[in-house]
Amino acid sequence: MAKLPSETLETIWTLLRHLSQLVEDATEAEYILFERFGETDATIPNLDDLKNLNQEAASKYIQLSNIRLRIAEAQPIASNDMLRLLDQAIRQNQLRIPAIERSIQEIKMEWNLP
Repeated sequence: MAKLPSETLETIWTLLRHLSQLVEDATEAEYILFERFGETDATIPNLDDLKNLNQEAASKYIQLSNIRLRIAEAQPIASNDMLRLLDQAIRQNQLRIPAIERSIQEIKMEWNLP
């Protein structure tokens, strides 16, 4: 099994936790928005946005998890290409997670959702 530095592993687990929470937050906000206000011309854009944010976070979770799994299965070491892919995925997630969080929060504030 290819070994990653503990700092890298902790970064991966932290990102996966954040992405999982974003999926939950977007799903919850979408549900509450729909339950309170229904599907109207006013809510449809935000319902769509929340669905897209949910899907983006879920996709990023799956991608990062799959890369981690492939590295764990690599023998005797992970290829440089796989390590570059991991580094790229980490950097992209570190940039996108705050933006996804902000987008969800903005929709929740706009509709006064919990």
